[in-house]
Amino acid sequence: MPFLPTIAVTTGEPAGVGPEICLQLADPACAQRFRARLVLLADRSLLAARAAALGRSVALRDWDPAQPAQAGVLDVLHQPLAAVADPGRLDPGNSPYVLALLDRALAGCRSGEFAAMVTAPVHKGVINDAGIAFTGHTEYLAERTDTPRVVMMLAGGGLRVALVTTHLPLKDVPAAITPRALAETLRILHHEMGRKYGIAQPRILVAGLNPHAGEGGYLGREEIDVIIPVLDHLRAEDGMSLLGPLPADTMFSPPVLARGDCVLAMYHDQGLTALKYASFGHGINVTLGLPIIRTSVDHGTALALAGAGKADPGSLFAAVEQAIEMAKRAGARG
Repeated sequence: MPFLPTIAVTTGEPAGVGPEICLQLADPACAQRFRARLVLLADRSLLAARAAALGRSVALRDWDPAQPAQAGVLDVLHQPLAAVADPGRLDPGNSPYVLALLDRALAGCRSGEFAAMVTAPVHKGVINDAGIAFTGHTEYLAERTDTPRVVMMLAGGGLRVALVTTHLPLKDVPAAITPRALAETLRILHHEMGRKYGIAQPRILVAGLNPHAGEGGYLGREEIDVIIPVLDHLRAEDGMSLLGPLPADTMFSPPVLARGDCVLAMYHDQGLTALKYASFGHGINVTLGLPIIRTSVDHGTALALAGAGKADPGSLFAAVEQAIEMAKRAGARG
């Protein structure tokens, strides 16, 4: 029998589009596309109400690992809402519910109940409004697993783009790019490209921080003082294939991209602007360095679309597909 992984799918912010795009996993075509057991983590009444409001007939049943998968039926691991959730209307009272979904999926991944987790979007602002310090899924899962450093990578449109820094103000980026941070990020990226993508010796394209990669120090010294020494060290000591530092304004051109398997950008918008242009609506987020497999949609809660039935599930479907592939690769290793 082929390995059939069980994938936990957290439905995210209940006022956003997460619940309704997750409902689209009930489409019978998904049973053919996704060779896995999919388990939605959500308040069951929320899913039922959202399906009814959208005029969708969706069969929901309580998650029971002893039951075989059934096409067109969604398995739901019920987690209760704290308050009624209306589409498009944020309520800080439901922020603990959002985090409970993540905690339960994470616990299941660590125990072996789930082979991977896929996350629908959350709203950072309303979680912070509830008095809970929260900067994002990536940082939250790292803290919960006591992982000292994780790497955010987005994939789509033929690109894989990882980041040295994530959700930082631009003014704080240069100080955060230390030799240790850069070296640890590159080691994680190199290792995980093998574990998660099967590329044992990945070719990594590394961006400079400054325009024209510093232009020999005339436009900034971070390349000379930090980036070049780290790349030289990792090439010599770890045998990594590293090209760079490259000017960020040309590194996403086809001739340069053809020379690498993935890109490492120094900060969020440097790398993700090009990726989201190439893959908007169908890109995914992968957290590298965790002791579990986690993929995610690459978009936000889209409150203006919530409840309208117009949200595109393409990114969710791509994230589920990638999680299944990674879980099967891990299963084959194990």
